Amino acid sequence: MTATTATIFLPGLLSLLHTTNNANAISSACFAVKRGGGGTGFGVSKPTTGTTSPPTTTKVKNKKGKSGILLEELKNGPPPSSETTIQNNAPKLDRFGLPIITEDDVFPPLSRDIPRIPVHDDEKSVTRETIARSMENHLGINLDIFDEHGYSLHTETSTTNDGQPHSTKWKLRLLHFDPPVFTVDNFFSPQECQTYKSMVDPVDPHHDPSKTVRISSPTFSSSSVSRRTSTTWFCRYDAVPTLLAKASRLLRRISPSQCEEPQIVRYRTGEEFSWHYDEIPESQLTNGGQRVATLLVYLNDLEEGRGGETVFRDLTPPSSSSGEETTERLTVRPVAGKALLFFPSNKDGTADVRTLHRGEVALDTKMIAQLWIHERDYRASVPRGNHQVDAVEKVEEERIRLGFV
Repeated sequence: MTATTATIFLPGLLSLLHTTNNANAISSACFAVKRGGGGTGFGVSKPTTGTTSPPTTTKVKNKKGKSGILLEELKNGPPPSSETTIQNNAPKLDRFGLPIITEDDVFPPLSRDIPRIPVHDDEKSVTRETIARSMENHLGINLDIFDEHGYSLHTETSTTNDGQPHSTKWKLRLLHFDPPVFTVDNFFSPQECQTYKSMVDPVDPHHDPSKTVRISSPTFSSSSVSRRTSTTWFCRYDAVPTLLAKASRLLRRISPSQCEEPQIVRYRTGEEFSWHYDEIPESQLTNGGQRVATLLVYLNDLEEGRGGETVFRDLTPPSSSSGEETTERLTVRPVAGKALLFFPSNKDGTADVRTLHRGEVALDTKMIAQLWIHERDYRASVPRGNHQVDAVEKVEEERIRLGFV
């Protein structure tokens, strides 16, 4: 790719355009854009006001004449006018005299009348039937690939970073019933996590710059409340066959043609993605319709207390069977290889406001691979010449290697 500079508005940059109105610069063959636990599965793993001197007063008789009343007013000040009251209640203005938008303006708290149903932190309370009911209005999970305890029927064998053989099964966990939120332990092996991180590490000998396009432009804007300070690489479909093969295995009846450009995202120390929805604006629905699923895979661990968690503002974690209410928020801590799955909209494309979430400030580097699935076939734009059909052969090879067929 030759070095180019241009202003772009691409469907593939939808998630960026949703939170910023900045133009993106394309240079040096890359788009430079900087954006800015446990649970229950089939079974559970415990898992200027200045100060004013008082006016000088003179002794007066108790009986107040006009002068006495005047002195009293000077002493106490005039009664507040309706205009003063309005000014005190007026919104704060920016330097252009426009109201400053707050998070509560953009993301108003949900009414208690809007249903949200957590799950009980009890392995007997979650069954295949429970999960099937939670998915009635959403893109389906392929329950046929899991046993009654939520473990995958297939076993994956790989090599750890120190060269030791490593065999694992997926473990599906239901974190919230309505709207449904899931995690899948061991979705990526340690080796696969390392492979995906190396794709965007220029020092790594396996790094191939032709397979990804880097986005790095600030998304702070006076018209945007969400803050996005991560760096994203848009990937060619044929560079991520493992992610596509596993996504189509986990989710029932989806095709790579429905997938947005796969992304790898890096959060450095102090970076975050504040409250946002994954749904896309109505003006963009002509390309594939609404996003019906978000699938992200954590590529490295962040220890507890080091930030980087994915937090859902309006959902609560699995609760005890006592039925006691909690003010805690559903939180997922990054663990290498763990997948997080939730649904920005119902299967008919109706957006779900209950899925408001954020990526907490990371105190250490955090990396994820992510994929959005649309209602219908999606037309990719980034990198240039990126097409889902180019990955079909490699995805099939991965399905065979993984024992899916």
